[in-house]
Amino acid sequence: MFGDLMGMMGKLKEAQQKVEETKQRLHSVLIDEKSSDNLLNVTVTANRKIKSIEISDELLQDKEQLEDYLILTLNKAIERAGQVHETEVGAVAKDGMPNIPGMDMFS
Repeated sequence: MFGDLMGMMGKLKEAQQKVEETKQRLHSVLIDEKSSDNLLNVTVTANRKIKSIEISDELLQDKEQLEDYLILTLNKAIERAGQVHETEVGAVAKDGMPNIPGMDMFS
Protein backbone atom coordinates (compact mmCIF):
# COMPACT_ATOMS: atom_id res chain seq x y z
CA MET A 1 0.00 0.00 0.00
CA PHE A 2 2.82 2.41 0.87
CA GLY A 3 4.42 1.69 -2.50
CA ASP A 4 1.15 2.57 -4.24
CA LEU A 5 1.04 5.86 -2.34
CA MET A 6 4.62 6.68 -3.34
CA GLY A 7 3.82 5.82 -6.94
CA MET A 8 0.77 8.10 -6.90
CA MET A 9 2.80 10.94 -5.37
CA GLY A 10 5.41 10.52 -8.10
CA LYS A 11 2.68 10.62 -10.76
CA LEU A 12 1.21 13.76 -9.23
CA LYS A 13 4.60 15.46 -9.21
CA GLU A 14 5.15 14.45 -12.83
CA ALA A 15 1.70 15.78 -13.79
CA GLN A 16 2.45 19.06 -12.04
CA GLN A 17 5.71 19.40 -13.97
CA LYS A 18 3.91 18.72 -17.28
CA VAL A 19 1.30 21.36 -16.44
CA GLU A 20 4.07 23.90 -15.76
CA GLU A 21 5.80 22.99 -19.02
CA THR A 22 2.51 23.42 -20.88
CA LYS A 23 1.97 26.84 -19.29
CA GLN A 24 5.44 27.89 -20.44
CA ARG A 25 4.74 26.62 -23.98
CA LEU A 26 1.50 28.61 -24.07
CA HIS A 27 3.56 31.82 -23.91
CA SER A 28 4.41 31.15 -27.56
CA VAL A 29 0.88 30.24 -28.72
CA LEU A 30 -0.58 33.38 -30.30
CA ILE A 31 -4.26 34.23 -30.68
CA ASP A 32 -5.16 36.87 -33.27
CA GLU A 33 -8.44 38.73 -33.04
CA LYS A 34 -9.75 41.43 -35.38
CA SER A 35 -12.66 43.80 -35.23
CA SER A 36 -15.40 42.94 -37.71
CA ASP A 37 -14.21 45.69 -40.08
CA ASN A 38 -10.47 44.99 -39.56
CA LEU A 39 -9.82 48.46 -38.13
CA LEU A 40 -8.31 46.93 -34.98
CA ASN A 41 -6.12 43.84 -34.70
CA VAL A 42 -4.86 42.40 -31.42
CA THR A 43 -2.62 39.46 -30.63
CA VAL A 44 -2.50 37.77 -27.23
CA THR A 45 -0.75 34.67 -25.96
CA ALA A 46 -2.68 31.64 -24.76
CA ASN A 47 -1.57 32.80 -21.29
CA ARG A 48 -3.67 35.94 -21.86
CA LYS A 49 -0.82 38.42 -22.28
CA ILE A 50 -1.19 41.13 -24.92
CA LYS A 51 1.56 40.92 -27.55
CA SER A 52 0.46 43.53 -30.08
CA ILE A 53 -2.26 45.99 -30.99
CA GLU A 54 -2.66 47.46 -34.48
CA ILE A 55 -5.00 50.43 -34.81
CA SER A 56 -6.23 51.86 -38.09
CA ASP A 57 -5.71 55.61 -38.54
CA GLU A 58 -9.47 55.88 -39.02
CA LEU A 59 -10.04 54.78 -35.41
CA LEU A 60 -7.60 57.37 -34.09
CA GLN A 61 -10.05 60.12 -35.03
CA ASP A 62 -12.70 58.99 -32.51
CA LYS A 63 -11.53 58.29 -28.97
CA GLU A 64 -14.84 56.79 -27.81
CA GLN A 65 -15.08 54.48 -30.81
CA LEU A 66 -11.47 53.36 -30.30
CA GLU A 67 -12.15 52.59 -26.65
CA ASP A 68 -15.21 50.53 -27.59
CA TYR A 69 -13.23 48.62 -30.23
CA LEU A 70 -10.42 47.92 -27.77
CA ILE A 71 -12.78 46.61 -25.13
CA LEU A 72 -14.72 44.36 -27.51
CA THR A 73 -11.75 43.01 -29.44
CA LEU A 74 -9.48 42.49 -26.43
CA ASN A 75 -12.26 40.71 -24.52
CA LYS A 76 -12.86 38.36 -27.46
CA ALA A 77 -9.13 37.64 -27.76
CA ILE A 78 -8.73 37.05 -24.03
CA GLU A 79 -11.76 34.76 -23.98
CA ARG A 80 -10.37 32.68 -26.86
CA ALA A 81 -6.95 32.57 -25.20
CA GLY A 82 -8.56 31.42 -21.96
CA GLN A 83 -10.33 28.60 -23.76
CA VAL A 84 -7.08 27.43 -25.37
CA HIS A 85 -5.28 27.71 -22.02
CA GLU A 86 -7.90 25.73 -20.09
CA THR A 87 -8.13 23.04 -22.78
CA GLU A 88 -4.36 22.54 -23.00
CA VAL A 89 -3.61 22.63 -19.27
CA GLY A 90 -6.69 20.55 -18.44
CA ALA A 91 -5.73 17.84 -20.92
CA VAL A 92 -2.19 17.59 -19.54
CA ALA A 93 -3.37 17.58 -15.93
CA LYS A 94 -6.03 14.92 -16.55
CA ASP A 95 -3.63 12.75 -18.55
CA GLY A 96 -1.04 12.85 -15.78
CA MET A 97 -3.34 12.04 -12.88
CA PRO A 98 -2.80 8.67 -11.23
CA ASN A 99 -5.61 6.15 -11.32
CA ILE A 100 -7.20 6.59 -7.91
CA PRO A 101 -10.23 4.34 -7.35
CA GLY A 102 -13.45 6.35 -7.14
CA MET A 103 -11.93 9.58 -8.55
CA ASP A 104 -13.38 8.96 -12.00
CA MET A 105 -16.80 10.01 -10.73
CA PHE A 106 -15.49 13.60 -10.48
CA SER A 107 -14.58 13.84 -14.16
